Amino acid sequence: MSRRVATALLLATIIVSVQAQTFNIDTSKPRQTIRHFGASDAWSMQNIGIWPDEQEQAKIADWLFSAENDANGQPKGIALSLWRFNLGAGSAEQGDSSYINRGTRTECFLQADGTYDFTKQAGQRKFLRMAKERGVPYLLAFLNSPPVFFTQNHLATNTGRDGTLNLRPKCYEPFARFMATAIDGLQKHDGIKIDYLCPVNEPDGHWNWQGPKQEGSPATNREVARLARLTDRALTDKGLATQLLVNESSDLRCLLETHMTNWERGYALKTFWTKDSTDTYLGDLKHVPRLMLGHSYWTNTPIPFMKRIRQRLRRECQRLGIGFWQSELCIMQNDEEIGGGGGYDFTMKTALYVARVIHHDLVYADAESWSWWRACGGNYKDGLIRVFDRQRRARDSRLLWALGNYSRFVRPGAVRYEVDGKEDPYGLMVSAYKNQDGSWVVVAINYSEEQKPFSISRDQVAVGADRWQAYRTSDADGETLKPVAVTGSLQPRSITTFVGK
Repeated sequence: MSRRVATALLLATIIVSVQAQTFNIDTSKPRQTIRHFGASDAWSMQNIGIWPDEQEQAKIADWLFSAENDANGQPKGIALSLWRFNLGAGSAEQGDSSYINRGTRTECFLQADGTYDFTKQAGQRKFLRMAKERGVPYLLAFLNSPPVFFTQNHLATNTGRDGTLNLRPKCYEPFARFMATAIDGLQKHDGIKIDYLCPVNEPDGHWNWQGPKQEGSPATNREVARLARLTDRALTDKGLATQLLVNESSDLRCLLETHMTNWERGYALKTFWTKDSTDTYLGDLKHVPRLMLGHSYWTNTPIPFMKRIRQRLRRECQRLGIGFWQSELCIMQNDEEIGGGGGYDFTMKTALYVARVIHHDLVYADAESWSWWRACGGNYKDGLIRVFDRQRRARDSRLLWALGNYSRFVRPGAVRYEVDGKEDPYGLMVSAYKNQDGSWVVVAINYSEEQKPFSISRDQVAVGADRWQAYRTSDADGETLKPVAVTGSLQPRSITTFVGK
C-alpha cells in the first residue's frame, strides 16, 4: 500500500469518526420542564454565616448564587436556582445532652415556653438573604426532625426507638402549626418567602437514625400522610402559598418497592398517589403538588443498574401522572469508582462521576429538579465547597463548577429535548435544553481520557460552531466554566456547556 493511499484511508477513518460523534437534538420530542438546580445550607452555614470576615462569606455566596460574569466573560458563580434551608429542631440548645455530634446540631425558632425567637439560626438566615440578593428564585425549607419539644424521646435523633415517627401523638397539630408559623415568621422578620416545605427527610431510611449522629426520624407512610394533611391545613390557616412536598425518600427503590425496611415505609409512589390508598392519598390537598421527591444515594453503581432503576421510576411516574425531583445526593461508601466518600477531592474525578449521575437523573428519570446535599463541607465528599473552619476560609472545587455546567445555563422553565447519538457512560454523554428565552443549551460530558470529535445538529441539520458559546470545566488551570472556542472536539475529562448565541 502506497503512503498516499494509507493517508487517504486514515483521513477517511477520521471523517467517519467525526460523523459518528454527531449528536442530534430532536425538537419533536420534548421531555420534562426543568424547575431548578439546588443545594442545602446544612450544616455549615450556621457557622459560615456568622464569620467576622464578610468578604469570605460574599465569596462563598458568589460561588453558589451569582449569575454574573467577570470581565473576560467567565461566570463568577454557578447561579443555583434553589436554596434548601434546614429548619432546625433545637438540638443545639440541648448541647451535649442532645446525643448529636456538635457539627450537625441545629437551633430552633420555637422556645421551651412556646414563644418564637426569629433571631435564631442567624448564620443560615444570613445566607437566605444573600441567596435572594443574588437572584436565587426559589427557597425550600426542610426538616430532619420535629422540634425536641414535640418528640417522644425529647431528642432530635431517633436513638433508642423503632421505625415510627419520633413525634408524640398529641403533637401532630402543634408540629404542623410550628412549620407554618416558622415560614410565616421568616417572611415577616427577614422578608424571606419560602416556596416549598418538606416536613420529613428520608423517612424510609433503614438507619434513620439509630445512633447519636445527626437530627433525623423515620416515619411510616400513614404518619407522613397524617402530618401532610395537618400541615396543609396549617398553611391554609396562615394564608401561605408555600407548596408542601413529599417524601424525600432515602433511596429511589423506596419509591417503587420496599428496600431494607417493611411495607409501612415502602411503595411510596403508589401509597401517596393512588386513590384506593384511602389512608395515605395526598392528591386532594391544596398545597401538595403532584410531585415525588427522592434521593439518588446508593443507586449510582453499577452503571447498568443506575440507568435501569431510573427508567423504571420514569415509567411509574408517567403512569401515575406525577413529577419527580432528585432532591439530595453526595458521595457514599458504595461509590467505589472514586474511592467512596472519605477525603475531599478538588479534581474532575468526583466532578465527572457526579455529572454522570446528574445526566442519568435528568435523561432517564426525567428529574424536574436536581439538588446536591451540602453546599459547604469538610474533609468528605459531601460539599460543593471545602471549608476550613479553623482558618475560616473556603476553597472551590471542580465539583462545584461541574454542577454549574447545568445550573448556570439551564434556567427554571427550560424544557429538555431528546438527543440522538451514541452515548457511553465512560465516554460521551449529551443532553439538550431550550430556555424560556429561546436559547438552546447543550451539556456534553467527556468522561474518557481521550479527546473526542464532536458536533451538534438540530433536527438533522448541522449547527455551525459560530452559533455556540462554549464553557468548559476541566482540571486545566482556570477552566471553571471558562469560555472557550468551539473547535469540533471535546477535551479529555471535561464537561462543556454550549449556549446558543
